[in-house]
Order: sequence, then C-alpha cells, then structure tokens
Amino acid sequence: MHQDRPDPSQKDLTKAGKEGFDQRLEELDSFAAILPQGRNETLAHLLEDEDVATLRHLAHEGMGANSLRALASDFGYLQAWCRVATGYSLTWPAPQDLVLKFIAHHLWSEEEKAQNPDHGMPKYVGDHLRQEGLLRTSGPHSPGTVQRRLASWSTLHRWRSLEGPFSSPAIRAAIRLAVRVADRPRKRKSKKPITADILEEILKTCLGEPPMRPSLRDHRDAAILMLGFASGGRRRSELAGLRLSQIQFEDPVLADPNDTDSELLPCLTLSLGRTKTEDGQDDNDVVLIGRPVHALQDWLKVAKVKNGTIFRAINQWGHLSERPLSAQSINLIIKGRIKKAGLNPDDYSAHGLRSGFLTEAANRDIPLQDAMLQSRHKSVIQASRYYSEASKSRRKSARMLG
Repeated sequence: MHQDRPDPSQKDLTKAGKEGFDQRLEELDSFAAILPQGRNETLAHLLEDEDVATLRHLAHEGMGANSLRALASDFGYLQAWCRVATGYSLTWPAPQDLVLKFIAHHLWSEEEKAQNPDHGMPKYVGDHLRQEGLLRTSGPHSPGTVQRRLASWSTLHRWRSLEGPFSSPAIRAAIRLAVRVADRPRKRKSKKPITADILEEILKTCLGEPPMRPSLRDHRDAAILMLGFASGGRRRSELAGLRLSQIQFEDPVLADPNDTDSELLPCLTLSLGRTKTEDGQDDNDVVLIGRPVHALQDWLKVAKVKNGTIFRAINQWGHLSERPLSAQSINLIIKGRIKKAGLNPDDYSAHGLRSGFLTEAANRDIPLQDAMLQSRHKSVIQASRYYSEASKSRRKSARMLG
C-alpha cells in the first residue's frame, strides 16, 4: 500500500544531515526579508544545498522581492511533490515524463476521479502534502497556479543554464488538454474594475468630513488611488515599493496639446524600474498629468516626505511611520475606501485599478497600444481582454434584431 512507504520528503537529521539543515537555514535567513514569511525552516527541510544556492544567487542578482518570494514557494512545493510522488528529489534538467506527471497530478476531472481512483493525484501524495501544509485544495488545482509553477520550474532551469522540456509540443499539448478537462473558469483578481466613475465615488471619501479638513490618511489614500489608476493601473506591490527617487517633476504641460491657450497642468515622470514583467533595463517610464500630480504633491507636502518610500503606514493616533506600506496594506486601504463609499468591498480589490484603467481606456476609445504604453502590459492578448469586455454592449452585431 502507498501509505506504508517511507516518507521520502523527510531529511536525514543525523549529525551530517543536521549540519546541512543548519547551513541551509542560515543561508535562507540571510535574505529572509524577501522569502515567504515564516517559511525558512520548511524551505531548509525541503530544498537541497544547490537549491538554496540558486535562490541566494537570484536574490543577489536583484530579482524582485515578490517574484523571488513566489519562486521560493513554488520551488519548495515542487521538491516536496517530487519526493512524495517519485521517492527522489528533483533532477536537473527535468525529464519530460516528470513534468507530464506533475500536470496529470494537478489538473484533472473530478467526474473522472469519481469513476477511476487512479486518475489525478494519488491519495497518498495529496495526504502527505496536506499534512505538510503545502496543499489546501481537495480537488484539481487552478490552471493559473499550475502554469505559474511550471513557469517557476522553467525559470530555475534557465538560471542553472539548463534547457528544460517546458516548451516541447508534448508539454504544451498536455497543458491545453488538462486545462480543458479541469474546466475551471478564469478567476478575476478583482470581480469588478474600478473605472473612472467608481474611482470618483471612492475619492469622495478622502475629502474629509465638513467642517474638518482631509486628514493625513485622507491625503495618502487619495494619492494612492489617483496615482495607482492614472499611471496605468499600477500593481499593489509597485505602489507599496514606490520611492521618491522614482519621481521626476517636469515642467507644466498644456491641458490640450492642440490649443496653446489652454491651461497649464502639472506633470511628472514615474520611473517604474523593475516590475513583474520588466527588468530595470527596460524603458518603462510613464507620465502623469493634472489631478494625480496635485494629489501626490499634496501628500508629499503634508507628510513631509523628503526621501525614501513614498507611501507609509499611519498609526492609530494619525502619526506617520517610517515603515513603508506592504502590498497587502495597499489592498486593504483600497477595500476600506470602497466600503466607506457604500460599495461592496468583495467586488473590488487593488487589481481593480489595473483592470479599471484598461476598461476605461476602452470605453473612451483610446487605442490599445496607447493604453499599453501607460499600463506597461507586455501581452497584447492579456490587455485586449479588457477591451473585449468593455466593447460587448456596444457591438453592432448584438443589435441586429434590436
């Protein structure tokens, strides 16, 4: 019986094994701030010495904190799954059959599983991963999670200067078929987009209750909302990590470039640096004009931010902290403002600024390429989804019998 096999994921903690564990833990602790919180000991158990060396190299190479955190988490899961499913650690480069086994164990049909217990992930594998706290679902994984872990696996190959099988026709065909069999609808990061009209409703909560003036927190939240939206829908991690050195205030510009008599508006350039899809070498500056610039200037003035992180925590007494906001804090701030505006916070999240920017651009007939220059989307397919959604109700083909 599978349940009787020895647990291959448990490290040998003899004296030599204990020393190896301690060394891995010490190395992981050296860059603990950018690893999954509270997971260092687990990773030290799951990973090999070379695995930890790879993560340390990626950290020193300047991989973004969020990307490295996700990569480390995926790395630990892949090692744990491989040991339980095969009895061995990951091999490099990964055999194609091992990648196909991973796909089969994670993307499967619940109906087929009910008829055939051997379909999908074996029970002993799932039971062990749940006991270790690495697996939460009892059904198939979401296609997005599986594809992300495969992408992490592929990334680890590249950083080891190895060629993996991830682009092979067999792997691509298996993923397509498995996604179709799993038949899970794509889950939106924000159920509804925060379009301009929704944003205006939320911003009203930052005006301050008469006769009181806007508080320090009101100024900060207004700047987060306006800069987050107007800069193309910045990700919450990008907003949390934004530093004053990334902002360059420019000369005022005309409100209407074609009318020399139009009013002058404040302007700034935001240098995004390394993002989820772009490295620090990319020319990924975006320009903000008008109200978002005013909102940011107001925040910097009242908060007396002269350098370092722009958006910081504010304690219960309304005093500004030196501690920068986390990505999760950005999301909670936006949800809190949404609730205060009388909207359902379950319908919106920080990602609603990103989807809302592209949806609004589509509603205003701004060309997709123009919007992508601001949002910094790399994939036309990804960005065009928002345009497709926004244009559904305006299609002439839907009105033929109207």
